[in-house]
Amino acid sequence: MSTNPGGPAVDRFVTKPIARLPWWPRIGRVALYGALVAGAAVMILPFVWMIATSLKSDADIFRYPTDLLPHHPTLTGYRDVWSRIPFARFFVNSVIFAGGVTLISLFLDSLTAFALARLRFRGRELCFWVILATLMVPFQITLIPLFVTVFEFGWLDTYQGLIVPRATNAFGIFLLRQFFVTLPRDLDDVARLDGASDFRVYWQIALPLSKPALATLAVFHFMYNWNDFLWPLVITSSTDMRTLPAGLTLFMGSYVIEHAVLMAGSVISLLPLALAFILAQRYFVRGVVMTGIKE
Repeated sequence: MSTNPGGPAVDRFVTKPIARLPWWPRIGRVALYGALVAGAAVMILPFVWMIATSLKSDADIFRYPTDLLPHHPTLTGYRDVWSRIPFARFFVNSVIFAGGVTLISLFLDSLTAFALARLRFRGRELCFWVILATLMVPFQITLIPLFVTVFEFGWLDTYQGLIVPRATNAFGIFLLRQFFVTLPRDLDDVARLDGASDFRVYWQIALPLSKPALATLAVFHFMYNWNDFLWPLVITSSTDMRTLPAGLTLFMGSYVIEHAVLMAGSVISLLPLALAFILAQRYFVRGVVMTGIKE
């Protein structure tokens, strides 16, 4: 006989206490979160140090023992970086250099990748492997031949001398080629039945479907060329043609390094990269989702 006044029907809805999980999954989860927090701290600490140093006075910078945060915050470094060097000119040069290389590279890399992925011609695989092999050649090996070539064209200390040698990139071709291969070929066949040319298939079908890959590659190209120091330093000789990484070396003397001004310039030059990542973030997420649903 049931002791529940509601009868046997009510017994079915009486919840039983849920068994507690073993202790080891909880420890594993705590360890995982601890590792993530530690990794995030390691990644964020240099940025915090850079921003804090840009706000320090010379007394705070050379204090021993040193402190992470400034005792007397000051904006002297930010004022000096604008008044003592043509920082605005350096910024514009970096935008033209990095932005120009990014736009031209996206077009040429995607055009080459489309041909290697979607068109059938003799020697296609050989061309792809030759392009891929150039990834193993360090840039320092090709620096002198590139400099001589730019010199022969009379492009030293010019925007075309900065941009044209960077107009295409083997990594970009490889990345976009791998993405184009995953697109259904039925789209190409249907478009060609309607009379579309190969370039029209590339421009109106392949490129619109490749926005996540293009956005990812655009961020990589822009970030790499924005932070490039060696190539602009070699190709440019006048102060008016310097980019930000090369121009900030004016604050690095033989005996004295002005840390606060250097860090202030680095903080300002970091802002366009942060903006590029923010704008392209949704394309990164979309690319991961699209990659997950492809068969």
